[in-house]
Amino acid sequence: MENFSLILAIVVVTALAFDFTNGFHDTANAMATTISTGALKPKVAVAMSAVLNLVGAFLSVEVANTISKGLVDETGIRPEVIFAALVGAILWNLLTWLVGLPSSSSHALMGGLIGATIASAGVGAVHGDALVTKVLIPAIAAPLVAGIAAFLGTRLTYSLGKKADGEAAAKGYRTGQIASAGLVSLAHGTNDAQKTMGIITLALVAGGVVAPDSDPPMWVILSAGLAIALGTYLGGWRIIRTMGKGLTDLQPQQGFAAQTSAATVILASSHLGFSLSTTHSVSGSVMGAGLGRKGGVVRWSTATRMFVAWGLTLPAAALVGALAEYVTGFGTWGTAVVAVFLVGSSAAIWKISRREVIDHTNVNDSDEAPGVVTTAIAAVTPPPAGTPAEDLSATIPAPSSSEPASSQATV
Repeated sequence: MENFSLILAIVVVTALAFDFTNGFHDTANAMATTISTGALKPKVAVAMSAVLNLVGAFLSVEVANTISKGLVDETGIRPEVIFAALVGAILWNLLTWLVGLPSSSSHALMGGLIGATIASAGVGAVHGDALVTKVLIPAIAAPLVAGIAAFLGTRLTYSLGKKADGEAAAKGYRTGQIASAGLVSLAHGTNDAQKTMGIITLALVAGGVVAPDSDPPMWVILSAGLAIALGTYLGGWRIIRTMGKGLTDLQPQQGFAAQTSAATVILASSHLGFSLSTTHSVSGSVMGAGLGRKGGVVRWSTATRMFVAWGLTLPAAALVGALAEYVTGFGTWGTAVVAVFLVGSSAAIWKISRREVIDHTNVNDSDEAPGVVTTAIAAVTPPPAGTPAEDLSATIPAPSSSEPASSQATV
């Protein structure tokens, strides 16, 4: 540990700060549908997710190795490069959290790393084959596979539940949701917590503390697991609202299908070492489940904003990472300027977020009025068999209070 310099310590602390933002940014991936359908109370849900994220961090190091060994050339990478990469990732996470968009923390991290590496060592230092096969292709395939699986799973659950008692079926699916949400949390720990392990390990290699091609040390695994668990417990309530209520209205059957599909895709990717976006997987499964129920409608305005954020994540984080690396190239004072900018920007975003506080007390409130098409389709489509009476109101959006009473149809 004699080579553990001040800049390396700063990189490790910044990496754990990113891991913390990853936790509260991606809590929605595991628990949004469980919270929105009432299967678990919000605080209980995030506590459960935090514990399972920590457990999942110890189950594998395949994804960590993809980050630390496969994405960029380890030789010639300075700790300042990794610090610059983390600045880009953290700022993108905070900005998308502020506006409630479920973008990918994974792609923010990799975008920052790619941008900073190119600024420092050129395009040749990025392994293009690993970027395509283990990042870009999974980014496209994961939401499609999870969405199709959730669509088919939703159709199957409603088909099998036609003759079941609606109340009993809904209660059973809520129980199933708790189990599937736990599986998503475990999967999230095996995938996302490892990305911070990988980036810290890369920094340790760059600083000469560990040998090239080393697996993450145990203290790295433990600290990364604790950081993401703490962030998860605090809850990214803004994104939970978008994922649980903003994309579509989910019933327990749909929530169970969505979470089971997403967990399967994430765990398979972790086993293969793919640096998958859990956000993409869960978002795709939620939309697939929304379309799988008769009368279910996805709010495409929200989905479109989300798709735009997905497309911007890699290049935006890469640009910030490259600019930060350029400034750190001026020496110690450049690194200090970047650090002050990061802290100041983070504080400003937090202060802006306090203008409209979203927490566990109002996370299920939806302030997005349903569109004309959504209202019309929901009004004329009969509910699927087995839908309990208390869930029928969720399938028909309430008319706007600004409409005249005579124009409000009674269903």
